[in-house]
Amino acid sequence: MDVFTALAAPARREIIDMLAHKGPLSASEISQKFDSSPPAISQHLKILREAKLVTMEKLGQQRIYQIDPAGMGEFEQWSQRMTQLWNKRFDALEKLLQTEKER
Repeated sequence: MDVFTALAAPARREIIDMLAHKGPLSASEISQKFDSSPPAISQHLKILREAKLVTMEKLGQQRIYQIDPAGMGEFEQWSQRMTQLWNKRFDALEKLLQTEKER
């Protein structure tokens, strides 16, 4: 599963947001924040793990989830490349508009 497919679902983006703000959380702590059933949230967590956006560690009976910095880093690098590309395009447009304005 790729990062973009994994992040396509609002619930999965919300899980990432929760983990980013609160740090490691158990599956039950995550599940409590949703109206969805625990098995549905478990499926979302599985998809996030497969996309390497989160890691899971077993502590006794609990499964603790946290953001995987390596997976998020890959997404961040892509985002930065897209930002640079669009900034170049906007700079070129601004230059063109300035030239037209000066005419």
